[in-house]
Amino acid sequence: MADQWIEETLYDNWGQRFRVKQELARTRSPFQDIVVFESESHGRVLLLDGVVQITERDEFVYQEMLTHVPLFTHAAPRNVLIIGAGDGGVLRRVLEHPGVEKAVMVEIDGAVIELSKKHLPGIAGDAWNNPRAEVIVGDGIDYVARAADASFDAIIVDSTDPIGVGEVLFTDSFYEHCARVLTAEG
Repeated sequence: MADQWIEETLYDNWGQRFRVKQELARTRSPFQDIVVFESESHGRVLLLDGVVQITERDEFVYQEMLTHVPLFTHAAPRNVLIIGAGDGGVLRRVLEHPGVEKAVMVEIDGAVIELSKKHLPGIAGDAWNNPRAEVIVGDGIDYVARAADASFDAIIVDSTDPIGVGEVLFTDSFYEHCARVLTAEG
């Protein structure tokens, strides 16, 4: 049997590839191609449209920096909004902060959440069932546009690269709404 490899396709002149032990899921959602596989070197890996989003082996590096740095710089973050982060890792890290009363996660692709729950359960841990968590399958752009002024102490955007479904998260309009929904200390 020949080795099976999956190669990331984000850049034309640089990339990474993984030897596949077992493919766990491959599907096309209304938004993107999703692949979850077991690699020899990094445990389970999630790819969206051919781009690595998370690996079990090093997810903590990304998740902890994305979450703890902004939350530790805020005096008392109580309400946190997460845009994207369908694997649940950012939600888990936000909920590690005991002062957080509510963490709202808005992920556009419910298939990413379901596949992560099934194939990457260690990344989110028990966050999916935490009573302080509210998980919304919906459009983060629309959610932020409709959110009340000064309703969040922190906003964490964990999106894909600025191509495909994540492209709209890199606009002035989106960040103007983010600024509006942040508290004065946010």
